[in-house]
Amino acid sequence: MEKGDDTMGKYVVKKTNTGIKFDLKAGNGEVIANSEIYTTKAACLNGIKSVMTNAPVAAVEDQTVEGFETCKHPKFEVYVDKAGEFRFRLKAKNGEIIATGEGYKAKKSCLNGIESIRKNADSEIFEEE
Repeated sequence: MEKGDDTMGKYVVKKTNTGIKFDLKAGNGEVIANSEIYTTKAACLNGIKSVMTNAPVAAVEDQTVEGFETCKHPKFEVYVDKAGEFRFRLKAKNGEIIATGEGYKAKKSCLNGIESIRKNADSEIFEEE
């Protein structure tokens, strides 16, 4: 895809009250993944690099199924939260959580969110003032 293409996703790096974080947005502007709060911009950018590296190759471990098979890292873990919604978290090779998704009412929507991250993993990085 060419730069400036509206269908391309992007990482948005922004300051918070307690540090710095990133959101991965799909081409339609919807946030498809969030990071933790990092203490430095360099650590945040390393988190983005980790998503770029791990998301395309990560297995999907569906923890919503009884007797699910444990996958090696990197992996997306699909689980049900306290509100009964489907969520995912992307874990790097070292087991650290590098990105999380929103809650979804349907598991299929959650799995579509994971595919969207894979598709948009290699996106440009923008900084929010």
